Amino acid sequence: MVAGLFGVGVYMVELTYYDPLYHELPEWHKLLGVILGGLTLIRLVWICLSRPPRVLSEHRWQAVLAKLVHGLLYLILLLLVISGYLISTAKGTPLSSFDVQLLPALMKLAPNQVDLIGLIHLWVAWVLVGLVSVHALAALKHHFINHDQTLTRIFTIKG
Repeated sequence: MVAGLFGVGVYMVELTYYDPLYHELPEWHKLLGVILGGLTLIRLVWICLSRPPRVLSEHRWQAVLAKLVHGLLYLILLLLVISGYLISTAKGTPLSSFDVQLLPALMKLAPNQVDLIGLIHLWVAWVLVGLVSVHALAALKHHFINHDQTLTRIFTIKG
């Protein structure tokens, strides 16, 4: 979902007004962004209510780094969702997608504030792509070089 939102976001800002997707892609981007925000909040509640699995690393610094990266991933997701919400409600109108109001507007923003939040949204999205890439490479390294169960454990359904 995150990769799809990123791809749509990068693509839609390059569209011209007369492109058939000019009005449709932002609607999908907003709707999926709200869904991602809800799923992120549910996941954070789940993390708070359950005990996380033990990190399989032999080195303490790797365990600390893994926790730090996971925390950063959630923080960045929240920053993306919040900044997207602020952009969508900047004129003081509710966040809506396909003519359905999803969330109320909490404030009206000045144009310079919207520009700043737009830049934050853009750069935080790129940081997320970089961090997810490094995180995925680290998981592959653990699986293929360290031969530990980190990647296997991620994809195993526990009953």
